[in-house]
Amino acid sequence: MIVITAPTGNIGSHLLSRLLRSAPAEEGLRVVVRDPARLPDEVRERVEVITGSHGDPEVVDRAFADADAVFWLVPPDSSLSPEAAYSGFTRPAAQALAAHGVGHVVGVSALGRGTPVADRAGLVAASLAMDDLVASTGVAHRALACPSFFENLLEEADSIRENGVFTDLVDADRKAPMVAVTDIAAAAAALLLDRTWTGAGSVPVLGPRDLSPADLARIMTEQLGRPVRYERQSYDDLYSALVGHGLDEAFVQGIVDMKRAKDDGLDAGVPRTDESSSPTTFEQWCVQVLKPAVLT
Repeated sequence: MIVITAPTGNIGSHLLSRLLRSAPAEEGLRVVVRDPARLPDEVRERVEVITGSHGDPEVVDRAFADADAVFWLVPPDSSLSPEAAYSGFTRPAAQALAAHGVGHVVGVSALGRGTPVADRAGLVAASLAMDDLVASTGVAHRALACPSFFENLLEEADSIRENGVFTDLVDADRKAPMVAVTDIAAAAAALLLDRTWTGAGSVPVLGPRDLSPADLARIMTEQLGRPVRYERQSYDDLYSALVGHGLDEAFVQGIVDMKRAKDDGLDAGVPRTDESSSPTTFEQWCVQVLKPAVLT
């Protein structure tokens, strides 16, 4: 039995689809979801559904009963502090993992462990602390150590369409790994179906090559057939804008600290290898995902 949290999100939906295609017939699939209606009908017919939040002690107690493996993803709650949004949300699950003797957990986390800026990296520091909490239960644990997602640019689709501009806080020429959520889902599926691994560790998923904001602008210009440029936003402007939208001030500071750490090399601590590289290129993603979002 594999339990999948956040099965309707960007990563979880791709993972669930992949497991439905590739898991052996004897492998049960159970999902934890607040609103089962968000699952496609053909999916609901093939999985066991536990309704509720996976931050709820009663829900995870039911979900983890007889489970062999769990896919753990925390949807960040911007109304909470980073510690509460990550470790606080995860504590009931950690207790349920130990109580039910779950063998394996695959979680979505971030790059940066072991770098000089890891302890001041805001949301990333909170995510790494959450990994430690899960590993402390004694389960075999693999944290998928991810850089920024291509999909983050979908938040800029309106600005790209209307103004030909996207923004971030890092230097225009700073190259860093970036990854598509489909590649993260593929890495998670492989680990969940294998389960011969032991101990605790991380698995970097780095995308095929490092890219700078200048590279992204050039590729988007080529693939969208219209000029796209990068504008660097200030930390103060981002902080003010997010607080103005009602986000928790500590959570917003966590975002700003994460962005600052990324500009200081947070994502550069893992050497790129064939094993840590994943296949989906930014060019492919632009054609398949960004172009329909911007041009339709």
